[in-house]
Amino acid sequence: MQLISAIVFGLALLHTFAAKSFEVLARRHPRHAGLFHLLGEVEVVFGFWAFILIIVMAFVEGGGAATAYAESRHYTEPLFVFVVMVVAASRPVLDSMQRLLRRIAHLLPLRTELGLVWLGLALVPLSGSLITEPAAMTLAALMLAPQVFRPGIPEALKYGALGVLFVNVSIGGTLTSYAAPPVLMVATTWHWDSAYMASHFGWKACVAVFVNATAISFALRRHLRGAAANDPATPLDVPDAIPWPVAAVHLAVLAAVVALAHHPVLFLGLFLLFLGFSQAYQRYQSPLILKEGLLVGFFLAGLVVLGGMQQWWLQAIVSSLGPVALFFGALGLTAITDNAALTYLGSLIAGMTEEAKYMLMAGAVAGGGLTVIANAPNPAGVALLRRGFRDESISASGLLAGALLPTLVAALAFFL
Repeated sequence: MQLISAIVFGLALLHTFAAKSFEVLARRHPRHAGLFHLLGEVEVVFGFWAFILIIVMAFVEGGGAATAYAESRHYTEPLFVFVVMVVAASRPVLDSMQRLLRRIAHLLPLRTELGLVWLGLALVPLSGSLITEPAAMTLAALMLAPQVFRPGIPEALKYGALGVLFVNVSIGGTLTSYAAPPVLMVATTWHWDSAYMASHFGWKACVAVFVNATAISFALRRHLRGAAANDPATPLDVPDAIPWPVAAVHLAVLAAVVALAHHPVLFLGLFLLFLGFSQAYQRYQSPLILKEGLLVGFFLAGLVVLGGMQQWWLQAIVSSLGPVALFFGALGLTAITDNAALTYLGSLIAGMTEEAKYMLMAGAVAGGGLTVIANAPNPAGVALLRRGFRDESISASGLLAGALLPTLVAALAFFL
């Protein structure tokens, strides 16, 4: 079963890289376009193959064993990402963040639209250390979409900006011990508190984030148009009439969901109350991104099911490497498995030196932007930004190419 699970996991990875090809097939074969569109949804890939794995397991080991395995997985993270995406993308939260960033942008010695792009690629990812990485990814994606991920911007620059966003979000959550999934997996076991994270990782992450955001903003400067709020098509085009109590309730719900991130019963109950409140004050709302959030949750749940069977080979590799090799090994392995899963496996290894722990974490977070599956918030970014790309889909190879340089900057910051 372990060998079969590795094969299914490999097929899921290949499907991820081939997802854009299914969109091409949908145009060539309109009779089956619906099926090809479904298989071309990156967010569907791992959930689809997780069902394949469970079906195969039922035939090999019996239905009881397959059901027991599926129910033994922990789905708190997929549920949390779904809830925090929907809440963070609500109209009052976006409006509040947009107003704050505009005030900061006016203080920068830059054009307002260029300043907003830089802040969206630098300050918002770093805010993930406070509001969690999935929330930061959601806010950054929706704020950058009207300016950067739109028709008229060269595809190469879009992929470059996407790579910077994914890498910066991955490393931007390392200033605290609770916001980044790979850090959260080991913080208690390795006794790493927020002070430790800020002193060993956080300041280096800030350097890399600022370098990456500055470089891509400079490359985009000639292609940026007027401020996003002047674009009638943007979700940020909100009236000034949102009452402050409504905005305060939304922000309070977001803060409470973050605080209750490890208690799914509580944050799901709060989310249901949030839905009722949003309905009661519907005139101050935009449509909630329920579909996008559910697709991302489905993707992550599939990764939980598939990834749970990969420990037998991943842990063998991690435990056999020295500190320097572990850094580069983690950097590469993160591209084909969730970085939180990688650090979790490292936490199970007894007797790891402090240097080895640092190298494993540094490599895992630095490589978190290379693929869609490398970091838990990445599927959220893909779901919210893919319509800005050709064929309304994001190429895995394009993302990899766009993330290489910012990944190198992050790796150098942590390694040197």
